[in-house]
Amino acid sequence: MESLFGNPVIDESTTSAHWHTYSPFLSSFNKSDIIRIQIQNQNLNILPFTSLLYIEGTITRVDGSEATKTKLINNAIAFLFDEIRYELNGKEIVNNRNVGITSCLKNYISLNKNESQALINGGWSPEQSIQPQTLFFNYCIPLRRLSGFAEDKNIVPNAKHELILTRSRSDDNSFLCSDVNEKPKIQLIKVQWTVQHINLADTLKYQNWELYENPSLPQNTNHHIWNVKTTTQLEKPRYIIFALQTDKVDQVTKDTSKFDHCNITDLKVYLNSECYPYEDMNLLFERNHYSIAYDEYTRFLSSY
Repeated sequence: MESLFGNPVIDESTTSAHWHTYSPFLSSFNKSDIIRIQIQNQNLNILPFTSLLYIEGTITRVDGSEATKTKLINNAIAFLFDEIRYELNGKEIVNNRNVGITSCLKNYISLNKNESQALINGGWSPEQSIQPQTLFFNYCIPLRRLSGFAEDKNIVPNAKHELILTRSRSDDNSFLCSDVNEKPKIQLIKVQWTVQHINLADTLKYQNWELYENPSLPQNTNHHIWNVKTTTQLEKPRYIIFALQTDKVDQVTKDTSKFDHCNITDLKVYLNSECYPYEDMNLLFERNHYSIAYDEYTRFLSSY
């Protein structure tokens, strides 16, 4: 009963999630063809668990007319592929062969009633065969119902993803036909991979450190502007650490990790026309007036 009076748990680990659809480079989906769908952008956070495989095609007779006596079997779309492979950064992670049989066995023993009914949209109908309303069909199948790698609920950051599907050599295991003269033909028109891009909260973002150096500051001025371009990065800096060295090697200790205050009196960073900090620091190291700078230092520790 204590949980009824506890504080609510709010998950703020993600700030937003967007669906993006990826298509293979080649549009040939004939029998035995290898279909490769790549996610080249490595500055993304991908959640394979929620990804979907979208399949669009037609069922016709050999002459192109509608196959009225043909029905798709349960899990028919899975039987259209002999193999599903998943590569991460060019390394094969999973290789699932006999996709139709393996996914059938897994779904039969793991899906509850509601999950099974929801999967009708993906061609899963264990109670009866599926009769397409027209010669066209399209299905949206959660990839985790076809391959085990997508069952992992972890987010994969900053990686190259590639989904590789091998079309079956024969589609005879995908349908039932009550007329031997009909000779049905299944043709795939579109195969796409829809994945979710996750924007993480700052506390969970994959951190990247970049170093910018200015080897020589002017000695004859008390004010200097340093332009640093960060346009190569997709995200703006979360933290900026500024340090000065009068000499890269301390002449006394020979230590290259020593830094100096150089009697700096103020420091401001302009990011997209916004100023940080807004007010002047008014530092004066000769009188030990650096408490404002030290406060900035402690804020970094607590937030990072």
